[in-house]
Amino acid sequence: MKLGRNDMCWCGSGKKYKTCHLALDDKLEDMKNRGFKIPTHAMIKNAEQIEGIREASKVNTSVLDYITPFVKIGVSTRELDDLIYNYTKSIDAIPACLGYEGYPKSVCISVNDVVCHGIPSDDIILQDGDIVNIDCTTEYKGYFGDSSRMFMLGNVDPAWKKLVEDTKKALDIGVEVCSKPYVTIGDIGYAINKFAQEQGYSVVREIGGHGVGLAIHEEPYVSHIGQPGKDYVLAPGMVFTIEPMINMGGPDVYQDADDGWTIYTEDGSPSAQWEYTLVMTEHGVEILAH
Repeated sequence: MKLGRNDMCWCGSGKKYKTCHLALDDKLEDMKNRGFKIPTHAMIKNAEQIEGIREASKVNTSVLDYITPFVKIGVSTRELDDLIYNYTKSIDAIPACLGYEGYPKSVCISVNDVVCHGIPSDDIILQDGDIVNIDCTTEYKGYFGDSSRMFMLGNVDPAWKKLVEDTKKALDIGVEVCSKPYVTIGDIGYAINKFAQEQGYSVVREIGGHGVGLAIHEEPYVSHIGQPGKDYVLAPGMVFTIEPMINMGGPDVYQDADDGWTIYTEDGSPSAQWEYTLVMTEHGVEILAH
């Protein structure tokens, strides 16, 4: 049913439609008529929700800040997971990965050729020369923040170090694409993939970013390979992650058949990932979790 100007807005803000999302809907309808793929109302958050997600994202960032000095040679990934669990609980937050679709730990810790979803273990001891990704999602007062960081331990191979640094550059390039609203997910993927290929890398195709905030994973899917002007338009109020996974070798990956979670590069080459949670505003994206 089409809303009237004086009806309550569909977003749940309690405001009248004419002063809340009418102008946005008109803008998106015009873009749809011009051939763009527009987001559903469910993908767009109201101001109260965004503020809740902003607070959860600050908490999530604080968890990664907390764990950073503990990421050292000789430490097991299980020790890091325990520290994150205890810290998160101590600040009245919830480690959102724990139990998500059966995932057994509080965070994902991925080392070297593990692309993502590495399960912390007593058997995985961090070594000199390792590159490590810690991917953390935190629930706080019913809202979610999500981000990941890379760590380099000791004498890292210069080519691996460049991979880590270039993957961060790729994330920053994706963020720069979002410097104004109404760009598309395809714009982001195209820019990231172009940069990665220019450096001689490949981008993981099967796994990407996603909507986040009211749940740990929401629509839309954010591919890091795309074509300009394609896929969903990113409208003000959308909250999503950009999290490129970039391989030094080929793009192919496989899932561990035993644990059902860990994703490895097919050719054994190292992989790196960085992730932010972002909200699109009328003036471009704001980084919420990093």
